[in-house]
Amino acid sequence: MLMPVDTDLMRVLADPLRLRIVTLLARETLCSTHLIEETGAGQTNLSNHLRVLREAGVVDTEPCGRFTYYRLRPEAIAPLADGFAELAEAARATTENGIKRSCP
Repeated sequence: MLMPVDTDLMRVLADPLRLRIVTLLARETLCSTHLIEETGAGQTNLSNHLRVLREAGVVDTEPCGRFTYYRLRPEAIAPLADGFAELAEAARATTENGIKRSCP
């Protein structure tokens, strides 16, 4: 039985700006000022997307003086990656073994 893919997490990461934020945070911990510079997003727009990522458990925050740093939680996205890897492997096996259901 294939592991189900978390569709709620997929919706969170499907937004291009949120995916860009996650990609940037995979490389380093950044504050919102850095994220604004890197993405070109406005402060309000960026804050809304960061809130969605926090609420989904994708990022953690770390206060540092008057700034807030954000870091990616790899354990939050690893199951999604694992689910897709499992789907790809199942599809590969189906293709290699010629598995096909007969029509009635």
